[in-house]
Amino acid sequence: MSSAAILEPGVFRRYANDQLVTLAKLVLENAFQPIVEIGTGTVFGYESLMRGHEGIGFSSPVELLDQAHESGQLLALEQMMGARALAKFASLPAFSSATLFLNLDVRLIRHGSYFLEKLTAHLHKANIPPSSVCFEFSERFDNTSVPEFAGLVVELRKAGFKLAIDDFGVGHGEMKLLCDYPVDYLKIDRHFIAGIDDSPRKRHLVKNIVNIAHVLGIRVIAEGIETEAEFVTCREYGVDLVQGWFIARPTTFLSELQPSFPHLADIGRSRRSSQSLDEILIRKQIEHLPAVYENESIDNVFELFRRNPRQAFFPVLNANGEPRGVINEYHMKEFIYQPFGRDLLKNKIYERTVSHFVERAPIIGLNAEAEELMSLFANMENSACVILTENMRYAGVVSAASLIKVVNEKQLKIAQDQNPLTSLPGNLAIRDFMQESGRDDDQTRFFCYCDFDNFKPFNDHYGFHIGDHAISLFAALMKRYFFSDEHFLGHVGGDDFFIGVRDWTREELSEILGRLLSDFHDDVVMLYGEEERAAGKIRGHDRYGAERDFPLMRCSVGIVELPQGLVLDDVVRIGAEIAAVKAQAKESESGLVFALFGETK
Repeated sequence: MSSAAILEPGVFRRYANDQLVTLAKLVLENAFQPIVEIGTGTVFGYESLMRGHEGIGFSSPVELLDQAHESGQLLALEQMMGARALAKFASLPAFSSATLFLNLDVRLIRHGSYFLEKLTAHLHKANIPPSSVCFEFSERFDNTSVPEFAGLVVELRKAGFKLAIDDFGVGHGEMKLLCDYPVDYLKIDRHFIAGIDDSPRKRHLVKNIVNIAHVLGIRVIAEGIETEAEFVTCREYGVDLVQGWFIARPTTFLSELQPSFPHLADIGRSRRSSQSLDEILIRKQIEHLPAVYENESIDNVFELFRRNPRQAFFPVLNANGEPRGVINEYHMKEFIYQPFGRDLLKNKIYERTVSHFVERAPIIGLNAEAEELMSLFANMENSACVILTENMRYAGVVSAASLIKVVNEKQLKIAQDQNPLTSLPGNLAIRDFMQESGRDDDQTRFFCYCDFDNFKPFNDHYGFHIGDHAISLFAALMKRYFFSDEHFLGHVGGDDFFIGVRDWTREELSEILGRLLSDFHDDVVMLYGEEERAAGKIRGHDRYGAERDFPLMRCSVGIVELPQGLVLDDVVRIGAEIAAVKAQAKESESGLVFALFGETK
């Protein structure tokens, strides 16, 4: 055994004061943790994390970095770890389409130019574009208080690197960074993600953080996902990317890294076999504008505007095809119309690339709802468009006029879905309500499926006009008892109805439904002839054509309860539970049966 192997940690650390980088080269490794697209399970990138610090007597990477700073070796240590991370990243089969996330210690900011120069040299050797690297600003210290910080951000942007705010919510100056600097990603700290499925406050905060970020054209990463419930909740509140032990732990072995986790796309919801109505309508209105790349020369932009004289803006992408914002024609006019303006742009001293003129624009995925796009557009003042992405890459844009068409067409489709007899929403709206309610776990939710018993012999005997009268009668009673905006009433079709209720107790709902069923029975009996009413039955044919007696009509209601705190996006599974409890209700004496979700027999 070597002498180094039996040294106590304290001895190691005293020795490490002078030889820290030398020792680090022997024991430190870069572990990669996948960062995954939340909607598809595809790996978007990897965060490089330090491992092996215990081997030289440090309990955490932070402790090691602090020691390196005190001994004047932080720059050398970070350069060594950065170069190794890039070399490892370049050996991945799909590195050209992925992003490497590197933490940038605030104490390196004053050495930023030198650090970048060395790192860029490694990038060139490995043939990695700068847009494949994202620097995370650590929030252990206040980045914005460092005088050189603003200049470093400009330099990073000019070079084409991406930027992220790390540990958002628990550090220093995040809102200043968000407001004043062109950030690409916002990483929500684990504190706000842990137990988010059981915390209305955390859900409210995360939902609003996501909305703010998307309006500013920033994508959101949730850190530290450790449970399926946390993953599902983050997805339902619009988070774009996730990382954490639930997806994959950091590993130093490249062979353990997967390109995707396709099972994540189906967790907590049914496999989507078709596009949503919103996505279909949005795809019809999307404009596939040509884009410019941020590292292109201004001459290319002038040429693009010249070839498209009616177009006032174009999307700007990085080398990986991810949107950065837009470049507007009015930015160019001040140079076009001033003497020697275009020559000035090409001057080596003043030279400007596209990246200098990029304006933020709202960015969101193609699977967003139309109302969400409209909200983003409305909240971003003077925004030229909303940029749409598919698998995080540029897919096209929608303008204000296009969004209005989408919303109007959606409202028309919803109106067409309404039942003409009862004017109640149909199956499309019912499905949307169940999906939305399943995601919103702040309250207890009840899904009630109402189905007439013995409607067929009644309808056959008296004709569809009287049958329609019974259906209209039940719809009117529903509207009488469930009149609040919080309630949802739907007409599945024929003699089947749906009632959605939030934030009631089981006892309250049971009482109201009991009144509804009693009133309906009393009223519908009067639609029968005197002879049938006296006999309490009617002669008719069953579904197999056999003639027999049927009891007078009533309505049965099966109710599935989704308790507070349960997040569910699987409409097919909810439907199966409703069908099971409806069958129980039809067999019951009262015609009214409740079941907690997951406990139907």
